Amino acid sequence: MKITVNRNVILPPLQMLIGVVERRQTLPILSNVLIKLEKSQAIVTATDLEVEMAVTVGVSDGDGEEGRCTLPARKFVDICRALGDEVVLDMNVEGEKCVIKAGRSRFKLATLPADEFPNVGAVEGSLLFSAEETALASLFSATQFAMAQQDVRYYLNGMLLDLYPGEVRAVATDGHRLAVAKRELQVEIPDNQQFIVPRKAVMELTRLLVRENSKVAVYRSDKHLRLQTSDWVFTTKLVDGRFPEYQRVIPEGADKLVLIDREALRQALVRVSILTNEKYKSVRIVAERGVMRIQANNPEQEEAVEDVPASYDSEAVEIGFNVSYLLDVLSTVKTDNVEIRLSDPSSCCLIAGEGDDTCQYVIMPMRL
Repeated sequence: MKITVNRNVILPPLQMLIGVVERRQTLPILSNVLIKLEKSQAIVTATDLEVEMAVTVGVSDGDGEEGRCTLPARKFVDICRALGDEVVLDMNVEGEKCVIKAGRSRFKLATLPADEFPNVGAVEGSLLFSAEETALASLFSATQFAMAQQDVRYYLNGMLLDLYPGEVRAVATDGHRLAVAKRELQVEIPDNQQFIVPRKAVMELTRLLVRENSKVAVYRSDKHLRLQTSDWVFTTKLVDGRFPEYQRVIPEGADKLVLIDREALRQALVRVSILTNEKYKSVRIVAERGVMRIQANNPEQEEAVEDVPASYDSEAVEIGFNVSYLLDVLSTVKTDNVEIRLSDPSSCCLIAGEGDDTCQYVIMPMRL
């Protein structure tokens, strides 16, 4: 099998799918990418058995030849990165080796049998919706930080997609905080549907969905989700579990409203957090008329206090939070001001951008 391709043509697709390849694999074949040659194009595929991505690359001098081979993914990408712009790669697969000639360079890579490369399988599902890449990515980026990581409650190690006719909601929680974002999209379903996308798939898709004015189609079967654009297909297994009833967590009785400059609050939290307890990262928030006071201390009896001007005219309330959770939200919200709704020291707070009901964030309090 022979393939001739420009380095600048094949490198971007390889960089797109390399994140799917795990560095530590129990199966050697999972460290490889599958290259399937079909006339004037090559389909390059990577998988970790949970997620699969296939990218189409235009090649020349195929002479109508068809064939398959696998190459060590990271070595192949590193070779392409190290080559100069516009260098042409001549790849020739013979037996268990692939010889790559590029300018004055020559590389011989070991291959593994293409028949051993796993196939997640075709997703014979129905179309859920089509959307702009950036619209779907904004849902993921607004909520992904709240996903759990390696939690024993495996259904939290991912993101819930909650679909209604005309609307998609993305929901993530680790049990201590909750992020909900919604967008109006042309969802082609008669009734509500819910499914959980695993954490790795969410992180990869957030990285992939970057093109404006480019559509992505979303399909679902019983156990898989497939996203497809004009030049790549991304398939992931769905998490088999029941996501918590997130709507019951959003506080309705938080009647104390603080309106505050987002960036001023964020910078104050960064400064005060320097003297927080390294283990618990807790800060004390005191909302008083016209001001929000942030306090932190640590076992060395050190203390930091900062006042931030705020619009607040209710009775004083004092509550503790994990400062990292607050900073994650403030780094995600896009509006200049944020609304913080409080009730009492033992209740959750609700944070949203001023006048923006598309994203809501709930943070549980900490005992001070």
